[in-house]
Amino acid sequence: MLMPAHLSCPAEAGRVSHLASCRLDGVFLQTIADVLQVLQFSKESKGSKMAGIKEVAEEAGVSTATVSRALRGFHHVNDATRAKIMAAAEKLNYPITPIQNKSALGRTNSIGVVAPYISRWYFAQVISGAEQALREAGFDLLLYNFSQMKGRERLFQHQLLKGRVDALVVISLPPTEEEFDSMLNLGIPVSLVGMHHQSCSSVAIDDVAAARTATQHLVNQGHKKIGLMSGHPDDPFNFSVPQDRRKGFMQVLAESGLEWVPSREVHGDFTMSTASRAMDDLLARPNRPTAVFCESDEMAFGAMQAARRHGLKVPDDISIIGFDGHEMAEYSDLTTIEQPVQLMGEMAAWSIMERLRKPNAEPHSLVLPTTLVVRNSTRRLSPNEA
Repeated sequence: MLMPAHLSCPAEAGRVSHLASCRLDGVFLQTIADVLQVLQFSKESKGSKMAGIKEVAEEAGVSTATVSRALRGFHHVNDATRAKIMAAAEKLNYPITPIQNKSALGRTNSIGVVAPYISRWYFAQVISGAEQALREAGFDLLLYNFSQMKGRERLFQHQLLKGRVDALVVISLPPTEEEFDSMLNLGIPVSLVGMHHQSCSSVAIDDVAAARTATQHLVNQGHKKIGLMSGHPDDPFNFSVPQDRRKGFMQVLAESGLEWVPSREVHGDFTMSTASRAMDDLLARPNRPTAVFCESDEMAFGAMQAARRHGLKVPDDISIIGFDGHEMAEYSDLTTIEQPVQLMGEMAAWSIMERLRKPNAEPHSLVLPTTLVVRNSTRRLSPNEA
């Protein structure tokens, strides 16, 4: 069942679409299809793909290799064929700037992607989405990954990106103002994923609203003693996501007149192993919660593992809700907030390619919807249990 999360849903079963309306330059877009149209590609039917090199080749009546050579500015493509390919690309809204001599324009045909982690599920999914879109458009992806602050300083302060990439995608890594200045001084388009800045295009979700939806689901199920598994408060990268999701959680508790007990919060650090240990700690404390909101699915998996170790059944003895839409959530029967992670990477890539095609275009901010997916890791309490 699909319905806006801000409407009442007595049964709260299945999938509840949280239309934290997609926002683009102040315009409210009610579906992802609208967003795709704004970024100049669409899906004709469920499962269909955006126009790519193959579609351009078919439209122009040439091979995909010829299309790639023409759009990337390589030689050995005659003027008539190149013109036919450019016309086909324009007809299909294929967002690549025709470059007849990319070396003369200083182009590398590479897009840099900066991420603090690559092994964690969220970052891997965003990178996968971006890579797919870039590859389809004939761009190379250069991945800059660092897990320590020294690597971050080296990347931003020493301008290692200068001259190496045509544009930059930064994933959920809030740069300081100094780092923003360093990036903008590169003179290339910058797109952000999971955060916003007035000087850059961005693609994100509304973490506060989505966390409110998750918490409200537990409240609607009759839970009053609700625990929180959040990120680490001393995170060196200063991620905004944990704070935003905690903010949404606390708002709903306050609005529902529920007492917040600080001892019901533990820090799972967004990993399964740390979350499992944190859940051990939470369950060992007196007056344990009847439900726990985990700020990521991986933390929820760890919490469920710890609950089993303690002889507790989910959801009979404790309800657990996650956040992300991890592919293992379905197999774990986990109730979760699903976010379009791969699509965020694709959107960031297409947005940055559009900026390359139209350098003077204003950066835009895009907010994608999330979905409450109700499974069997949460249940309604009886009046006696509450």
